[in-house]
Amino acid sequence: MNMLYEGEWRTDKFVANNEDGEFERQTTEFRNWVGEDERFPVEAGRYHLYICRACPWAHRTAMTRALKGLENAVSLSLVEPVRIDDGWEFSEDLPDPLYGEEFLRDIYLRADDEFTGRVTVPVLWDKQRETIVNNESREIMRMLDEAFAPLAEHDVDLNPDGYEEEVDRLIDEIYEPVNNGVYRAGFATTQEAYEEAVEELFDALDHWDEVLDDQRFLAGDVLTEADVAMFATLIRFDHVYHTTPITLPKVCDNVTDPLREKWKRIRDYENLYGYMRDVYQIDGIAKTVNMDHIVRHYGNGASPPGFGPYDLEEVDLQLGQPHGRDELSSKIFV
Repeated sequence: MNMLYEGEWRTDKFVANNEDGEFERQTTEFRNWVGEDERFPVEAGRYHLYICRACPWAHRTAMTRALKGLENAVSLSLVEPVRIDDGWEFSEDLPDPLYGEEFLRDIYLRADDEFTGRVTVPVLWDKQRETIVNNESREIMRMLDEAFAPLAEHDVDLNPDGYEEEVDRLIDEIYEPVNNGVYRAGFATTQEAYEEAVEELFDALDHWDEVLDDQRFLAGDVLTEADVAMFATLIRFDHVYHTTPITLPKVCDNVTDPLREKWKRIRDYENLYGYMRDVYQIDGIAKTVNMDHIVRHYGNGASPPGFGPYDLEEVDLQLGQPHGRDELSSKIFV
């Protein structure tokens, strides 16, 4: 994987796996908060969100922005879904609306001309200070939900009173086995690391399918940030994660497939499948899903080898079909 090293674009610096072959996600570098102090006040039109429709981490911030009705308060633009040697890039079709830059790394260098680290999405940018506020998806999601609430056009609270500890616990609980688990499986470079990730992933999916048998959402009867985080992984699962990175691992010669009996698609889970369709049909969510970008990203230039390409017509998730889960709870938000 490529990265910036002391302000220079390098192709030989970043190592994604530890000595045991386990995929390790980089810690994000920009961790400021809007509304925390006078540097980043809550102001309509001041902040911009750079995302990629293909990326699940960026997707969760786009969903939060849409659910809250912050389209007029926080502007948004896209990078191309295919990321190759030069990292995330803008194009004639998807230009950088602020500075006309060619690559997202140029935005990072505007914030820190000696930056060292991976260039990732999402990025929350302050147009006035001309710097990155934050590039950690979970924190951006929380800021959009809470700090920007005075600017929201929709009366939606994704971390409602009385649910706060439960929401944080749930986000923590699904992160390692599910949200990051699909990458731990797909990027594993040893048999042991691969088997551990796959076991944890499908054990977690089995668990949540059981939990969702008698409650509509992860925290109970209302949609929260945890559901946004879970949906971003589930919506990609059958098209991308299940297709080859997990079930036909090709990341190294010594990885085999002893866990075939565990390989389920989301379509094979009665409750998770209905839950995914339920969330998709909530006002604002469908417009944030670009399956073409998702499959193009993983099928063209993404690593490890073995991702894609895929045919959208081969996997019809029937996302608009009735889900019946409103029988478990008639409300969606507090």
